[in-house]
Amino acid sequence: MQHMAAAAAATALFIGAGSGAITTMNSARPPAPVEAQNPMVAGAAMLASESIYASAAHSPEHATLVAELKAAGLTGTLQAPGDYTVFAPTDTAYAALGQARVAAMLKPDAAAKDARYLIVKGRYDSATLLKLINENGGQVRLKTVEGGTLTAMLNGPSNIALIDGKGNVADISIYDIYQNNGVIQVIDKVVLPG
Repeated sequence: MQHMAAAAAATALFIGAGSGAITTMNSARPPAPVEAQNPMVAGAAMLASESIYASAAHSPEHATLVAELKAAGLTGTLQAPGDYTVFAPTDTAYAALGQARVAAMLKPDAAAKDARYLIVKGRYDSATLLKLINENGGQVRLKTVEGGTLTAMLNGPSNIALIDGKGNVADISIYDIYQNNGVIQVIDKVVLPG
C-alpha cells in the first residue's frame, strides 16, 4: 500500500496551457519531446517537425481546409520556413456553411481571400494569445495575411474565441499544434473576412 501511495505521489497531473489536454507524467522521467506533447487531431499525430501544410494534409478533420489552401495557392507558403499561425476550421465547421457556400469558397478567387483570412504572421500559441488578451483590456486584434482583422478574446474563464469581420464567433477547440513553421489552432467554425 505504501508503495502504491509513493508511486501515486511521484505522478503529477499536468494540464496543457489552454490545450484542454490532460496527461500524466512520472516525475522520475524526463519530459516528452514537443512532438509527443502536440495534441492529436481525430487520432492523427501532428508532428512538430512537419510544416503547417503537411500536418493539415495528414489531418482527417481538415480536407476542406487543405482544398481551400490549394485553391488559394498557399501550399508552398505553408510548407516553407516562416512563422505563421493558421486558424484551421474543421470539415464539420465548413459543412455547417452548406454545400453551395463551400463550393463557392473553393474557387480560386474566393479561396485566395478566405484562406488568407485564416492565417496570421507570427507564432500565436495559447500562452501568447492569453498574454496579449490580458495586456489589451480583454481582447486583441490580429492582422490576417488577407489584410483583415480577427479579434481574439476569452469566451468563459479559459477558452479563447475569435470574432471575424462579420461578427461571427469561433472557439479554438484544439490548441497549440506546433509546427516547424508556426502553429495551428483548430477552430469550430469558419471565420470570414467582412
